[in-house]
Order: sequence, then structure tokens, then C-alpha cells
Amino acid sequence: MAVLLPAYLLALGHSEFEVGVIGTVTLAGSAIATLAVGAFGHRAAPRTLLLGAALLMMATGLGFAGFTTFLPLLVVAFVGTLNPGSGDVSVFLPLEHARLAGSGATSGERTTLFARYSLAGALAAALGALGAGAPDWLAAHAGVARVDALRGMFVAYAAIGLAIWALYRRLPMPSAATPQARPAPLGPSRGIVVKLAALFSVDAFAGGLVLNSLISLWLMQRFGLSLASAGLFFFATGLLGAASQLVAPWLARRIGLINTMVFTHLPANMCLVLAALAPTLPVVLALLGVRALLSQMDVPTRTAYVMSVVTPPERAAAASFTAVPRSLASAASPALAGALFAAGWLAAPMVLCGLLKIGYDLMLWRACRGQPLRGE
Repeated sequence: MAVLLPAYLLALGHSEFEVGVIGTVTLAGSAIATLAVGAFGHRAAPRTLLLGAALLMMATGLGFAGFTTFLPLLVVAFVGTLNPGSGDVSVFLPLEHARLAGSGATSGERTTLFARYSLAGALAAALGALGAGAPDWLAAHAGVARVDALRGMFVAYAAIGLAIWALYRRLPMPSAATPQARPAPLGPSRGIVVKLAALFSVDAFAGGLVLNSLISLWLMQRFGLSLASAGLFFFATGLLGAASQLVAPWLARRIGLINTMVFTHLPANMCLVLAALAPTLPVVLALLGVRALLSQMDVPTRTAYVMSVVTPPERAAAASFTAVPRSLASAASPALAGALFAAGWLAAPMVLCGLLKIGYDLMLWRACRGQPLRGE
């Protein structure tokens, strides 16, 4: 949907400015909904909230498929579930994180669950990106008008929401004997959650400087890498990053969650800085490959750590209040990277990203290495 949304709005006759406004409102609405779940979600049963989110997803798809004028689409964008970016803003996220955290009895099991969760999400997102080409294929080979083919993708989005609703209905309701506590707003864990949210925002802002599209542009401008070769390279690094998440639980069991986050991230960020300064393409690709292999191990461990340092009732709120600032921070930095590119400082975004992330790693290790775990 992040790929199809602007194409669909342009096909409906909306201007680039209106597309930008709808994209911004969509992101803002998703962020507000996610924060609302964290702040007020404790007033309803988690299963009820998940079912409601799935129905809202279905309504979002039908709204985008049914409306064509600007104002109705703007309302659907704000109240709906679409996210035009790649950040972790989703009303489902805090609810699913809390549910998964309650399914693992120990920190190690929790990390394994989140590794599988992250891997499944990464592979499904890749499949969805491939599916974004379906409307053009239908328009070229099946005689379907392109705007109708694009509209059909939003109907498919609504159908997926209905399928998710059916799956969530099968979730068992917690019984009185279940040790999982009823969700609650942030209380005793507020301090550590605010600290983590601030640190994660630094990491996310730095990450926004080196989106794959920007690294691809840098490789093509500096080394003349072809588009096909760049696509093959990022496919390979994507597989490396996804596979590394399965190694993260094994490593976390041996050296701990914080050490896994920091001591895999540090060398990855050093590789990024060295790649920006490397003189030849083979060296650059090798360094970026090593970075891809190491840089994603903190994804499941980060989520598992957040779930471990808060009390069980606060998990949904903690997931919400740490995810939203990350996404908003990452949305702020690509413009800075573009300005640096335009000024001719092609390597500057990579160097700045690496240095900021190294600083984040060191601050995280210093701030959290002695933090007691509450979520066992």
C-alpha cells in the first residue's frame, strides 16, 4: 500500500500536493491511533481491540476504494490503518507485541518469538512489494483500466483485514487463572520507557539518513552501479538482514539482550562509516554486506528488551510509546540526506548516520546495562 497509494491518488486526478497532504495525514493518524492504544487501550480487552483494528483495516480499504474526492479520502486517511512509510507505526503493533510477550515464559523464549515475528513481517513485506506491480500487469494484459486495477488492490487490502479479523477471533480469551495481567497505562516503568523512546529516536533518525533508495543513489552516482545490479545487491542484503534475526535469540541467550543490541550494532555502524570512505566498489559492497548481516540483530532483541523492563500490564503502552517516536524521527531525516546529496556531499549522510548510531549504541549500553528486568 505504501507503493500503491501515491500512484492511485494521482490516477484519480489529485495533485502531487494533495498526495503529500494525504500521506502526511495518514502517518499522523496512524501515530495518534497507536499512541491512543498505548494510553487508553487498558480500558478494553486486548482481543477486542485487535478485532476492532482488523475491522478498521477493512473499512480503510473499502473507503479508499469507494471515495474519489479529496476530503472524504483525507478523513479515511486520518482514521484508517494505512501507513505510507516503512516505520513501525501501526495500531496493531503494541497489541501484538504485548500478546507475544505474554506468550513467552522467559526472556530467551520472548526473543525467539519476536525474531520469528520480525522475520515473518520482513518476508511478507517483500511479497507485498512484489504484489504492488499487479495493477500495471492487469492493465497491460487483462484489459482492465489502470485506475480500476489500483482500486481493486484496496479492495484486496480490505479482504485481508477481514481475514485478519477471522484469525483474531480464534485467539483465546485470557481466563482468570491466566497469569497475564490486564493492560494498564504507563506507571512504574514510565522513566525507562521515556529514556528508551528518546534513545530509539536517535537511532531511527540516523537510520533515515541511509534509506536503501539513498544508498542506491550513492552507489550509482559514485561507482556507476547499474539499476539491475543495485536491485540484486539489496535483495541479497535483505536476505542477510532477515536471516540474522534468527541468530539474535541464540546470541542473546549467551551475552544478554543489551549486549546483543550494542555489540552487533557497533561493528555494523563502523562498517557503514568505512564504506562511505572506501575507494573501490568491491570493498564498499563487502562492508555494506557485513553491515546488513549485523545491523538487524537488534530488531527482535530491542522489542524483547522493552517487554522485559516493564511490568506485564504496561507492555502495550510501552510498545506504543517507543514505536511512534521512532517512526516520526525516521521520517524527519531523509530530507536532510537529500540536502547533503544536493550539496555534493555524497558520503556525508552515511558518515553522519554511522557516527550517530555509534553514539546511540554507547548511550544505550551506559544507560541500560544495569536495568532490572520486570517482565519475566
